[in-house]
Amino acid sequence: MNNFTSVNPKRFIYGCLALILLSSCKKEVEKEENKKETAAYNKSEGNSCEASWFPHSQTPAPEEGEGSPFDTTSTTNEIFHQWSWQKFLWLTKPEANQKPLFLNKLTQVSDALLPVTPQPGASIVLADTEQAGSNGVLKANPIYGGTNQIAKDFTVYYSIHANEIMIKAAKTYKDSINSGKLSPNNLKTFPVGSLELKVSWVDANTIRADKQKNFYITDAAVSVDGKSFQKKKMALLGMHVVGVVINHPEFIWATFQHNDLAPVYDWKTNQASSTEDKLLYSKGTTTGLDGITWVKNSGPKQPLKAYDLFQFGVPKTSGDQYMKTCQMEPENFDNIKTINECVAGKLDDVWNNYFYNGSIWINTDGMNPQQQAKTIVNLGFNIGNATPGSSARGSLNNANITMETYTQTFEKNISDINASNLANCFSCHNAVSFASGSPKSPLYISHVFDAYLLNSQGKTRVEINNLKDKQHLMRFITKTLK
Repeated sequence: MNNFTSVNPKRFIYGCLALILLSSCKKEVEKEENKKETAAYNKSEGNSCEASWFPHSQTPAPEEGEGSPFDTTSTTNEIFHQWSWQKFLWLTKPEANQKPLFLNKLTQVSDALLPVTPQPGASIVLADTEQAGSNGVLKANPIYGGTNQIAKDFTVYYSIHANEIMIKAAKTYKDSINSGKLSPNNLKTFPVGSLELKVSWVDANTIRADKQKNFYITDAAVSVDGKSFQKKKMALLGMHVVGVVINHPEFIWATFQHNDLAPVYDWKTNQASSTEDKLLYSKGTTTGLDGITWVKNSGPKQPLKAYDLFQFGVPKTSGDQYMKTCQMEPENFDNIKTINECVAGKLDDVWNNYFYNGSIWINTDGMNPQQQAKTIVNLGFNIGNATPGSSARGSLNNANITMETYTQTFEKNISDINASNLANCFSCHNAVSFASGSPKSPLYISHVFDAYLLNSQGKTRVEINNLKDKQHLMRFITKTLK
């Protein structure tokens, strides 16, 4: 008889049960420890930034799916701002080659989600200069470079980046629609974790030598014709961070920009003013909308006087009063201000020169996934409405001065701006496709997907842009008539 069969059966069973329980407990402990290591933030800390985000080289990715702060029937305003800041810190954290994570891990794509061909010795490839909506081309202030200015091109360029989750899902949906398996009218949504970035850049020589250390600068291949490229040092000015979290298939639309680009319009004095030259603003004072109005075939009404219309995208009225909208202020404004101050006090690298200018999303509290998708589709062009009772939340006039310079408002006079005509990311991004027949789906809220689908159906870039412009014009006319 061997040793195994000589063991007391009861003791053997009890021993096995003990080992199973011990193993189970160990796995639960490890699971909890891993959860703590990747925790986005502690909800009990309110709207402050988290100690776990720092140092910047170790910022973990934020929680976005099941078990995250968004996995609830009732969300709070501050968790969206916490996600936005942590996502930005994670994307910009320096890796072994000293490049930020987004330049290593994300794929640079065209505005039709097609991979951009890399160029030797360049982190990014830059050729796009037209802003969405206005088709305006933004120019930097030459004087900002000082007396030794050597830059010849002060044009602001743009790059687009996407992660594998977004790219794979887009291909699946594109193929399904083109094969007829999925109707162009559908309730499909991008999976949690889907991510798009849009980033603005300018020739580093536009910036005075002693100030260049305050900007993230990298090697880029820059083209004016899309064919020939010139290697340049390019400085990052701003970034849109657009991502899907659980219960928010409309994406969270967050935006960041450099501290020294332009002044904010002062609603107390009804003017924008700066005693120093900034990168997008020549010193002096301006009133009205001329500095942020693009005239087709001409340029800005008042060159080099671009400014942020609303601080943190929070709308105000003359006299510096918060505008009456679909959410109460100053909660949203104060949450953004507080978290910006918190991060600024803990971040100690070049990214401390950039700030969070707000984000926008819609209210989906208490909805299941199907209801969320239907809501996006049913809202259509009205998804970004800010009048009392509307669904939009966060920074209701959300914009980035480097990307929506000339679409911060669609009004001709600053006194005409009110809650019924505020401009934000959802002014252009909605569930209505550019395609003929205007099919609807939450998927079309992503312009790069919409263009990707149309491109696969034979549409050229010019044709797609014309369809975009036509839709924007029709939406503007519709809102004006209302």
